[in-house]
Amino acid sequence: DFPKMIELVQEQAWRLWSEFLESEFGFREEYVQITFSGHRGFHIHVRDPTYLHLDSNARRQLVNYIRGEGVNVQDVFSGYESGWKSRVQLGVDDVLFKLQAISDGSDEKTSLLTEFHEVMKQRIRHPDCSVKSCSKAKLQKLAKLSQDEGRIQRLREDSSLRVFPGDSTSIFWELVKGTPLPVGETDEAVTVDVKRVIRWVGSLHGKCGLRVTELPLARLDPDSSNAFDPLSEAVAFTGNNSMKVELTSDDVIARICDFEVDGGTGDVFEVPESMATFLSLKGWGNVQST
Repeated sequence: DFPKMIELVQEQAWRLWSEFLESEFGFREEYVQITFSGHRGFHIHVRDPTYLHLDSNARRQLVNYIRGEGVNVQDVFSGYESGWKSRVQLGVDDVLFKLQAISDGSDEKTSLLTEFHEVMKQRIRHPDCSVKSCSKAKLQKLAKLSQDEGRIQRLREDSSLRVFPGDSTSIFWELVKGTPLPVGETDEAVTVDVKRVIRWVGSLHGKCGLRVTELPLARLDPDSSNAFDPLSEAVAFTGNNSMKVELTSDDVIARICDFEVDGGTGDVFEVPESMATFLSLKGWGNVQST
Protein backbone atom coordinates (compact mmCIF):
# COMPACT_ATOMS: atom_id res chain seq x y z
CA ASP A 1 0.00 0.00 0.00
CA PHE A 2 2.18 2.83 -1.31
CA PRO A 3 -0.12 5.71 -0.23
CA LYS A 4 -0.26 4.42 3.36
CA MET A 5 3.50 3.97 3.39
CA ILE A 6 4.02 7.58 2.27
CA GLU A 7 1.61 8.81 4.96
CA LEU A 8 3.56 6.90 7.63
CA VAL A 9 6.90 8.23 6.39
CA GLN A 10 5.58 11.79 6.44
CA GLU A 11 4.33 11.33 10.01
CA GLN A 12 7.75 9.99 11.04
CA ALA A 13 9.54 12.90 9.35
CA TRP A 14 7.35 15.42 11.16
CA ARG A 15 7.91 13.65 14.50
CA LEU A 16 11.65 13.68 13.85
CA TRP A 17 11.54 17.45 13.44
CA SER A 18 9.00 18.38 16.11
CA GLU A 19 10.03 15.93 18.86
CA PHE A 20 13.80 15.75 18.35
CA LEU A 21 15.48 18.19 15.98
CA GLU A 22 13.63 21.30 17.13
CA SER A 23 12.55 20.59 20.70
CA GLU A 24 15.64 18.71 21.92
CA PHE A 25 18.51 19.66 19.62
CA GLY A 26 17.44 23.27 19.23
CA PHE A 27 17.68 23.35 15.44
CA ARG A 28 16.02 26.47 14.05
CA GLU A 29 13.51 26.59 11.22
CA GLU A 30 15.30 29.43 9.46
CA TYR A 31 18.20 27.08 8.64
CA VAL A 32 16.06 24.13 7.53
CA GLN A 33 15.21 22.99 4.02
CA ILE A 34 12.61 20.24 3.58
CA THR A 35 12.35 18.15 0.42
CA PHE A 36 10.35 15.14 -0.68
CA SER A 37 12.90 12.64 -1.99
CA GLY A 38 10.82 11.68 -5.02
CA HIS A 39 10.22 8.16 -3.74
CA ARG A 40 9.86 6.90 -0.17
CA GLY A 41 11.23 9.61 2.08
CA PHE A 42 11.61 13.21 3.14
CA HIS A 43 14.93 14.98 3.62
CA ILE A 44 15.46 17.50 6.40
CA HIS A 45 18.54 19.56 5.53
CA VAL A 46 19.91 21.59 8.44
CA ARG A 47 22.17 24.31 7.04
CA ASP A 48 22.98 26.13 10.28
CA PRO A 49 26.69 27.13 10.11
CA THR A 50 26.96 26.22 13.80
CA TYR A 51 26.61 22.51 12.96
CA LEU A 52 28.36 22.20 9.62
CA HIS A 53 31.54 20.97 11.33
CA LEU A 54 29.87 17.79 12.65
CA ASP A 55 31.70 14.73 11.32
CA SER A 56 30.32 11.22 10.77
CA ASN A 57 30.91 10.13 14.39
CA ALA A 58 29.08 13.15 15.78
CA ARG A 59 26.19 12.60 13.38
CA ARG A 60 26.02 8.94 14.40
CA GLN A 61 25.65 10.02 18.03
CA LEU A 62 22.64 12.11 17.01
CA VAL A 63 21.15 9.09 15.24
CA ASN A 64 21.73 6.87 18.28
CA TYR A 65 20.02 9.39 20.55
CA ILE A 66 17.03 9.69 18.22
CA ARG A 67 16.67 5.91 18.10
CA GLY A 68 17.12 5.52 21.84
CA GLU A 69 20.09 3.20 21.48
CA GLY A 70 21.87 2.66 24.79
CA VAL A 71 19.18 4.41 26.84
CA ASN A 72 19.10 3.14 30.45
CA VAL A 73 15.41 3.43 31.25
CA GLN A 74 15.82 3.43 35.05
CA ASP A 75 18.52 6.11 35.05
CA VAL A 76 16.56 8.25 32.59
CA PHE A 77 13.34 7.82 34.57
CA SER A 78 14.95 9.24 37.72
CA GLY A 79 17.13 11.77 35.89
CA TYR A 80 16.66 15.36 34.77
CA GLU A 81 13.76 16.44 32.60
CA SER A 82 14.33 15.46 28.99
CA GLY A 83 12.55 14.14 25.97
CA TRP A 84 13.65 10.61 26.77
CA LYS A 85 12.44 10.91 30.36
CA SER A 86 8.99 11.74 29.03
CA ARG A 87 9.14 8.77 26.65
CA VAL A 88 10.17 6.37 29.42
CA GLN A 89 7.36 7.74 31.61
CA LEU A 90 4.94 6.85 28.83
CA GLY A 91 6.39 3.34 28.82
CA VAL A 92 6.00 3.02 32.61
CA ASP A 93 2.40 4.25 32.42
CA ASP A 94 1.63 1.80 29.62
CA VAL A 95 3.00 -1.16 31.61
CA LEU A 96 1.12 -0.11 34.75
CA PHE A 97 -2.12 0.29 32.80
CA LYS A 98 -1.80 -3.21 31.36
CA LEU A 99 -0.86 -4.70 34.73
CA GLN A 100 -4.01 -3.18 36.21
CA ALA A 101 -6.10 -4.72 33.42
CA ILE A 102 -4.54 -8.11 34.20
CA SER A 103 -5.14 -7.71 37.93
CA ASP A 104 -8.77 -6.63 37.38
CA GLY A 105 -9.44 -9.70 35.25
CA SER A 106 -10.56 -7.65 32.25
CA ASP A 107 -11.52 -9.19 28.92
CA GLU A 108 -8.00 -8.45 27.71
CA LYS A 109 -6.31 -10.30 30.58
CA THR A 110 -5.34 -13.38 28.57
CA SER A 111 -4.01 -11.44 25.59
CA LEU A 112 -2.07 -9.02 27.80
CA LEU A 113 -0.52 -11.87 29.78
CA THR A 114 0.54 -13.48 26.52
CA GLU A 115 1.92 -10.16 25.26
CA PHE A 116 4.00 -9.61 28.42
CA HIS A 117 5.14 -13.24 28.42
CA GLU A 118 6.43 -12.82 24.85
CA VAL A 119 8.15 -9.56 25.81
CA MET A 120 9.93 -11.28 28.67
CA LYS A 121 11.01 -14.21 26.50
CA GLN A 122 12.64 -11.70 24.16
CA ARG A 123 14.19 -9.67 26.99
CA ILE A 124 15.65 -12.76 28.72
CA ARG A 125 17.70 -13.41 25.59
CA HIS A 126 19.23 -9.95 25.89
CA PRO A 127 22.72 -9.92 27.46
CA ASP A 128 21.93 -7.13 29.93
CA CYS A 129 18.78 -8.80 31.31
CA SER A 130 19.13 -9.91 34.95
CA VAL A 131 15.94 -12.00 34.90
CA LYS A 132 16.58 -15.69 34.19
CA SER A 133 12.98 -16.87 33.83
CA CYS A 134 9.49 -15.42 33.92
CA SER A 135 6.27 -17.42 33.94
CA LYS A 136 2.76 -16.10 33.48
CA ALA A 137 2.23 -16.80 37.18
CA LYS A 138 5.04 -14.35 38.02
CA LEU A 139 3.44 -11.76 35.77
CA GLN A 140 0.08 -12.21 37.50
CA LYS A 141 1.81 -11.80 40.86
CA LEU A 142 3.44 -8.57 39.64
CA ALA A 143 0.05 -7.35 38.41
CA LYS A 144 -1.41 -7.79 41.90
CA LEU A 145 1.56 -6.12 43.59
CA SER A 146 1.44 -3.16 41.21
CA GLN A 147 -2.00 -2.16 42.52
CA ASP A 148 -0.36 -0.94 45.74
CA GLU A 149 -0.20 2.82 45.15
CA GLY A 150 2.46 3.22 47.83
CA ARG A 151 4.84 0.93 45.94
CA ILE A 152 4.25 2.77 42.69
CA GLN A 153 4.79 6.15 44.32
CA ARG A 154 8.14 5.00 45.74
CA LEU A 155 9.12 3.60 42.35
CA ARG A 156 8.32 6.92 40.66
CA GLU A 157 10.38 8.80 43.25
CA ASP A 158 13.42 6.52 43.02
CA SER A 159 13.68 3.95 40.24
CA SER A 160 16.62 2.24 41.97
CA LEU A 161 14.39 0.99 44.82
CA ARG A 162 13.30 -2.63 44.74
CA VAL A 163 9.67 -1.89 45.53
CA PHE A 164 8.47 -5.41 44.65
CA PRO A 165 9.70 -8.63 46.34
CA GLY A 166 11.96 -11.19 44.69
CA ASP A 167 12.72 -10.51 41.06
CA SER A 168 9.41 -8.72 40.41
CA THR A 169 11.07 -5.27 40.31
CA SER A 170 13.52 -6.48 37.68
CA ILE A 171 10.67 -8.00 35.69
CA PHE A 172 8.80 -4.69 35.83
CA TRP A 173 11.73 -2.75 34.35
CA GLU A 174 12.32 -5.40 31.71
CA LEU A 175 8.69 -4.97 30.65
CA VAL A 176 9.29 -1.23 30.33
CA LYS A 177 12.40 -1.88 28.24
CA GLY A 178 10.37 -4.17 26.01
CA THR A 179 7.57 -1.66 25.53
CA PRO A 180 7.68 0.09 22.14
CA LEU A 181 8.70 3.64 23.02
CA PRO A 182 8.11 6.54 20.61
CA VAL A 183 11.58 6.63 19.08
CA GLY A 184 12.51 8.70 16.05
CA GLU A 185 13.15 7.25 12.62
CA THR A 186 16.06 8.33 10.45
CA ASP A 187 18.18 6.83 7.69
CA GLU A 188 21.54 6.32 9.41
CA ALA A 189 23.50 5.71 6.19
CA VAL A 190 22.33 9.01 4.72
CA THR A 191 22.64 11.00 7.95
CA VAL A 192 26.22 10.07 8.81
CA ASP A 193 27.65 10.24 5.26
CA VAL A 194 29.11 13.73 4.90
CA LYS A 195 30.07 13.11 1.26
CA ARG A 196 26.76 11.73 0.00
CA VAL A 197 25.35 13.42 -3.10
CA ILE A 198 21.89 14.82 -2.34
CA ARG A 199 19.13 14.63 -4.94
CA TRP A 200 18.67 17.90 -6.81
CA VAL A 201 15.34 19.66 -6.32
CA GLY A 202 13.29 19.28 -9.49
CA SER A 203 15.00 16.08 -10.63
CA LEU A 204 13.00 12.88 -11.16
CA HIS A 205 13.46 9.76 -9.08
CA GLY A 206 14.21 6.83 -11.36
CA LYS A 207 12.36 4.31 -9.19
CA CYS A 208 8.93 5.88 -9.58
CA GLY A 209 9.10 9.02 -11.72
CA LEU A 210 8.07 11.46 -9.00
CA ARG A 211 9.82 14.81 -8.68
CA VAL A 212 12.16 15.82 -5.87
CA THR A 213 10.09 18.64 -4.39
CA GLU A 214 10.85 21.35 -1.84
CA LEU A 215 8.12 22.26 0.63
CA PRO A 216 7.65 24.64 3.58
CA LEU A 217 8.33 23.06 6.96
CA ALA A 218 4.77 23.69 8.16
CA ARG A 219 3.38 21.59 5.30
CA LEU A 220 5.38 18.56 6.46
CA ASP A 221 2.90 18.27 9.35
CA PRO A 222 0.37 15.68 8.10
CA ASP A 223 -2.30 17.09 10.42
CA SER A 224 -2.04 20.66 9.13
CA SER A 225 -4.87 22.13 7.07
CA ASN A 226 -2.57 22.42 4.06
CA ALA A 227 -0.45 19.27 4.43
CA PHE A 228 1.87 18.37 1.57
CA ASP A 229 0.59 15.57 -0.69
CA PRO A 230 3.54 14.09 -2.60
CA LEU A 231 1.33 11.81 -4.69
CA SER A 232 -0.32 14.88 -6.21
CA GLU A 233 2.22 17.68 -5.89
CA ALA A 234 5.35 15.76 -6.93
CA VAL A 235 3.82 14.35 -10.13
CA ALA A 236 5.88 15.30 -13.19
CA PHE A 237 3.82 13.84 -16.02
CA THR A 238 0.41 15.49 -16.03
CA GLY A 239 -0.74 14.97 -19.61
CA ASN A 240 -4.23 13.78 -20.50
CA ASN A 241 -3.08 10.74 -22.46
CA SER A 242 -4.20 7.37 -21.11
CA MET A 243 -2.84 3.89 -21.67
CA LYS A 244 -3.46 0.33 -20.58
CA VAL A 245 -1.21 -1.25 -17.97
CA GLU A 246 -1.16 -4.92 -16.96
CA LEU A 247 -0.12 -5.47 -13.36
CA THR A 248 2.80 -7.85 -12.81
CA SER A 249 2.72 -7.87 -8.99
CA ASP A 250 0.17 -8.94 -6.40
CA ASP A 251 -1.55 -6.65 -3.90
CA VAL A 252 -0.76 -3.40 -5.71
CA ILE A 253 -2.31 -0.31 -4.14
CA ALA A 254 -1.25 2.97 -5.71
CA ARG A 255 -2.52 6.52 -6.09
CA ILE A 256 -1.36 9.32 -8.35
CA CYS A 257 -3.37 12.54 -8.03
CA ASP A 258 -7.01 11.40 -7.88
CA PHE A 259 -6.50 8.13 -9.75
CA GLU A 260 -6.21 4.91 -7.75
CA VAL A 261 -5.22 1.37 -8.67
CA ASP A 262 -5.98 -1.64 -6.46
CA GLY A 263 -5.32 -5.05 -7.99
CA GLY A 264 -2.97 -7.94 -8.62
CA THR A 265 -1.06 -9.86 -11.26
CA GLY A 266 -2.87 -10.01 -14.60
CA ASP A 267 -5.31 -7.18 -13.90
CA VAL A 268 -5.46 -4.56 -16.65
CA PHE A 269 -6.23 -0.90 -15.97
CA GLU A 270 -6.57 2.08 -18.28
CA VAL A 271 -4.63 4.78 -16.48
CA PRO A 272 -3.23 8.29 -17.04
CA GLU A 273 0.37 8.50 -18.23
CA SER A 274 1.47 9.61 -14.76
CA MET A 275 0.16 6.38 -13.21
CA ALA A 276 1.53 4.30 -16.10
CA THR A 277 4.96 5.82 -15.51
CA PHE A 278 4.76 5.15 -11.78
CA LEU A 279 3.64 1.51 -12.12
CA SER A 280 6.21 0.78 -14.82
CA LEU A 281 9.16 2.27 -12.92
CA LYS A 282 8.11 0.55 -9.69
CA GLY A 283 8.17 -2.75 -11.55
CA TRP A 284 4.53 -3.35 -10.74
CA GLY A 285 3.13 -3.25 -14.27
CA ASN A 286 3.81 -3.27 -18.00
CA VAL A 287 2.39 -0.78 -20.46
CA GLN A 288 0.47 -2.61 -23.18
CA SER A 289 1.25 -1.71 -26.77
CA THR A 290 -1.63 -0.22 -28.73
